Amino acid sequence: MDTFQIAKEDILQAFNFRHATKEFDSTKKIPDTDFDFILDTAHLSPSSFGFEPWHFVVVQDKDLRESLKPFAWGAPLKLDTASHFVLGLAMKAPMVKHDAQYIDDMMRKVKQFPEDVVEMYSKFYREFQERDFNLDTDKKLFDWSTKQTYIALANMMTSAALVGIDSCPIEGFHQTDIEPLLRDKFGIDTNKYGLAFMVAFGYRKANPERSKVRREKSDIVTWK
Repeated sequence: MDTFQIAKEDILQAFNFRHATKEFDSTKKIPDTDFDFILDTAHLSPSSFGFEPWHFVVVQDKDLRESLKPFAWGAPLKLDTASHFVLGLAMKAPMVKHDAQYIDDMMRKVKQFPEDVVEMYSKFYREFQERDFNLDTDKKLFDWSTKQTYIALANMMTSAALVGIDSCPIEGFHQTDIEPLLRDKFGIDTNKYGLAFMVAFGYRKANPERSKVRREKSDIVTWK
């Protein structure tokens, strides 16, 4: 693959452009090719051990969006106005534990590792869970998966900003209470997946009232 470079100024401009858009212009829709590009950046995102412990549900059906509102106190205005609305699902323990069938399939069928590499990877992954990160409960394993999904979330929001599309990440929902809805209305196997985040995409209705505010860079970076 040929090397390429995007101007640093353009990247920083996109980061400054991006903000947590509270209300979108409901009359504007993201072109299919642009949203497919955003999904491509999620698809290409890195994950620990490359096991991709995620799934993304794009919710365009108006009735399904409406059904989310009682469980998502941070989302109603976004659900009404966003061009595209995504549920980010993270895999639970039955999918990501070191001896899970999904993990074996990823190594053998997706990555197509030879047998000796499967054995080596399996050993490292088990030690990672049992020794390095102490992922000894279902809750810890789900939280680990959730951390991976946030890599894809960040990449989707950044790629959107780079092409002039707004976004808003949402954690304002009842993670446990929403599971029956996900199971019954969305057909999600909640034994395998839990909701990690919601994220809305579209075009801002108005510009933010103030410029981006951050701590000084020297307050968050230490050189040794």
